[in-house]
Amino acid sequence: MRTFDAIVIGSGQGGSPLAKQLAKHGLRTAIVEKRWPGGTCVNDGCTPTKTMIADARVAYVVKHSYDHGVDVRSFSVDLERIKARKNKVVASFRAGTEKGLTNTEGLELICGNAVFTGPKVLEITLTDGSKDTITAEKIFINTGAKPMVPGIPGLDTINWCDSTSILDVDKIPAHLVVIGASYIALEMGQLFRRLGSEVTILEHGKRFLAKEDEDIANAVQGILTEEGITILLDTQVTQVSQSAPEKLSITLHNGTVLEASHLLLATGRTPQAKPLQPQLTGLALDEHGYIPVNDALETNVPGIYALGDVKPGPAFTHVSYNDYIILLNNLFNGKQQSVKDRPLLYCMFTDPELGRVGLTEQDARKQNIPIKVATLPMSHSARGIETGETKGIMKAIVHADTLEILGASVLGASGGEVMTVLQMAMAGHINAPQLREMMFAHPLFSESLNNLFQGITDH
Repeated sequence: MRTFDAIVIGSGQGGSPLAKQLAKHGLRTAIVEKRWPGGTCVNDGCTPTKTMIADARVAYVVKHSYDHGVDVRSFSVDLERIKARKNKVVASFRAGTEKGLTNTEGLELICGNAVFTGPKVLEITLTDGSKDTITAEKIFINTGAKPMVPGIPGLDTINWCDSTSILDVDKIPAHLVVIGASYIALEMGQLFRRLGSEVTILEHGKRFLAKEDEDIANAVQGILTEEGITILLDTQVTQVSQSAPEKLSITLHNGTVLEASHLLLATGRTPQAKPLQPQLTGLALDEHGYIPVNDALETNVPGIYALGDVKPGPAFTHVSYNDYIILLNNLFNGKQQSVKDRPLLYCMFTDPELGRVGLTEQDARKQNIPIKVATLPMSHSARGIETGETKGIMKAIVHADTLEILGASVLGASGGEVMTVLQMAMAGHINAPQLREMMFAHPLFSESLNNLFQGITDH
């Protein structure tokens, strides 16, 4: 058995930089990766999806180029070239991650599958089938999550796609049916609609994007519907079957049968903790299979930490990376940072984007916080009008007494970037009147924040 000072399991967006910093601070460190360096984000998530979304946007812009005085009589979409570009970008990111790990002094990259066999003892099945046993006083688990497969009768008899395999289909789906209305579902639905697919999205809930304010959710739904995507709410799938060699039958709770060429399951993700045999090192899991942690990301076993999607909480790449920052500062920089110190923020990469930070209006009202609300349609943004990007809405939630910004939703072109301006304002305690009077370069989307905060109301 080999002994290290620290072991990181998984080379995702938190695990990789953490492993390098552990080694740079003098700890003999091993990082174990069973697949490819970079984790879900680089290999299956952010990098490939956003690359293909960018390509689909090009197709959309070309299709609508006549509105801008550019007459493109005809064009075609080459899926193989789109996938080739995606694979090239992924390979570049993956190689960069691997190079960063292997070039770090004091850090050993071990390629294999890890399981606990005892207290802080890991057995690694290496890629060549041989075994390696390692141990360390500090262990960091960054094994992430994988697509959840719902228990729908007939799934085991058909070929279906998840958020990974949909990126490598051999042809553009004639009719893509998506089960679920998650951010992944909406991004993939719009992507393939723009490449030429008929798209139907099935959501079991009665509300679309229930975590968002209703006006924001309705705006997103309207944008997708306008592009020709069918969205069915309060809909359950009761049976799926193969009705022909390239045709699937999807039966709904009301007896309606949809015919599709492809089925995408986008019903959430499940943590990859149980395969580690966590009980053999004393680790507890919650009822959903996540590894619970305290505010400093330590598990119930002292010296064992969890970061990223394998622990409860928002499952975003930037959260995983911030987990690494918290661990780094607490371990080496004498700080006592907590996961409670950070705001909730994310960006959904539909087109236009939806960037959100902090509280929604419905969140604030549930907490009985006195608020004022500011809204601005993107059709009132000078930059939006100039570029033809007028879809969407800006919305900010402001404390009624202090006028501090409590949260914001920005549905529009560069929505994530504008949201980040508001995030930084919140972090710096810049209030609504200050943003209303602040000078921004003209003409930018962020300049519309002047006008947004002109319209603060009690709503």
